[in-house]
Amino acid sequence: MTAVRPPRERAPTWPGYADLLARAATTGPGPDGVELERLRSFGEQAAADGTTLRGLVVHHLSRARAAWPAGTVEGERALAAVQLAVEALCEGYERAQRLAVRQEESARREFIDDLLYGRGDPVRLAERAERFGLRLSHAHAVATAEGPVRYAEGDSVPRRVERAVTGRFGERRILLTTKGGRMVCIAPGDQCQVLAYFAEQAHAATGGGRGAVGRPHPGAGGVVHSYEEALQALDLADRLDLEDPVLHAADLLVYPVLMRDRRAMAELVRATLGPLLKARGGPGPYLETLTAYFDAGCVTSRAARHLSLSVRALTYRLQRIHELTGSDPTDPRHRYSLRTAVIGARILHWPERKVCTKAQRDGGRQIGV
Repeated sequence: MTAVRPPRERAPTWPGYADLLARAATTGPGPDGVELERLRSFGEQAAADGTTLRGLVVHHLSRARAAWPAGTVEGERALAAVQLAVEALCEGYERAQRLAVRQEESARREFIDDLLYGRGDPVRLAERAERFGLRLSHAHAVATAEGPVRYAEGDSVPRRVERAVTGRFGERRILLTTKGGRMVCIAPGDQCQVLAYFAEQAHAATGGGRGAVGRPHPGAGGVVHSYEEALQALDLADRLDLEDPVLHAADLLVYPVLMRDRRAMAELVRATLGPLLKARGGPGPYLETLTAYFDAGCVTSRAARHLSLSVRALTYRLQRIHELTGSDPTDPRHRYSLRTAVIGARILHWPERKVCTKAQRDGGRQIGV
């Protein structure tokens, strides 16, 4: 049974191609610089019109075969002309493809900037999102990851992470990019496994970097909100020395609540921990002791091991904190205010950073919290 061949693609022919072949076969000269540039331009137009490169090349080769002279010398000349012509056609075609890729990437970057920064008309933004596989009428969540260096689009690490994510979940409705030196992934809110996998792959690819996942929110504004939550989670991880490789904003909601009134938090830190400024060596060792003690569930032996101290040395520090501040870390009545103040101090970078409380601001002075 004879196989049925698919119909050949109808491709356009450069108008001067037949004359070029005839001239090359009879007089010798192949295409000159002007003709080669016209062939490149023709290849660009063919690409823009939807003609495949294969169709363009096969069609021109078939025309060359039809015009092939019988003589050996003439044949060599025609062959050389065909080679130059086809190369020029392909160069023009590839030039058009590179331009299309640059234009597509430019449009993509512009869309991502507008989306993550909440710029532009929401209706128009939703229309543009469809082009990149996002439906902003649904909820979306954003994950971001950082490593030891800043990453840009096209770097090896972001490419490796993108291949891992798209290889497992496909490209549909997932948008990966870089922003501010970090890797970013946007996915539908009901596909939390995509974002978790992205953060895990980023952690592995960066050799110990950290990822954060925002909560799902609806609409274009929801993408901005989720992105800000992910960035805030990374910032909190740095301030609080959190060791988790993947953070979830939903697990850290207590910290934004605590810091919603920064003025009140500054007052609490100043009033509760301010006396530690008088301690020999400064408040650093005592803040470290309180952090380890609370993180250990207020178990003295576990906190001592974490700090490489004896239980006796740790107990002495806790007693000294009680003497200086009037708050006893071992007393349940004092623990909550002490622990909240310690969290506030770490977020506010106290005492290194200068912060004005309301009373100090009213008095026109700026001193430590």
